[in-house]
Amino acid sequence: MVRMTLATPVLRTARLRLRPFTDADTDSLFALHSSTYVMRYWDSPPWTERARAERFVGMCRTMADDGTGARVAIDRASDGAFVGWCGLTAWDEDCRSASLGYCLGDAMWGHGFATEAAHAVLRWAFETLDLNRVQAETDTRNVASARVLEKMGFVREGTLREDCVVNGEVSDSWVFGLLRREWQPSAVPDPVA
Repeated sequence: MVRMTLATPVLRTARLRLRPFTDADTDSLFALHSSTYVMRYWDSPPWTERARAERFVGMCRTMADDGTGARVAIDRASDGAFVGWCGLTAWDEDCRSASLGYCLGDAMWGHGFATEAAHAVLRWAFETLDLNRVQAETDTRNVASARVLEKMGFVREGTLREDCVVNGEVSDSWVFGLLRREWQPSAVPDPVA
């Protein structure tokens, strides 16, 4: 079966612009993913070489071309500052499902940017891609990320016990799910035209 290309969207909210990655994003991506503080709950170590950022941008293009997902860079609308990224992976057109992920620089935490960006991606997922289910996972110690998911209506469905190793420690993850029938688009900020 031939998968369709998944065009990476450009989305706008009151404070953010979400757009496809470009080669110009590699320095910002490297700074984000090389931070031990930002990456402390991730199941992969902080990046130590800039080439990882270049491969990430390439993988984003490949995902879109293969029709398996879409990741967008997040910029602050007021000044164009790089905030982080958000995206859908493991897009299954037949099952109408995908996985949500996001990563923001620690200076951008606590301002509601993760929730705002994820809402925009979810709106696109449910309204344009006609998804029925979006899943997300977070390390059980990452309470802030769990709160972001719960604010968007995700339901914690279970715990994956000792499913990954984070910084040399075996770690558990929570699995969250959001169904189309539970999605409340009226609760999300309206995109700016």
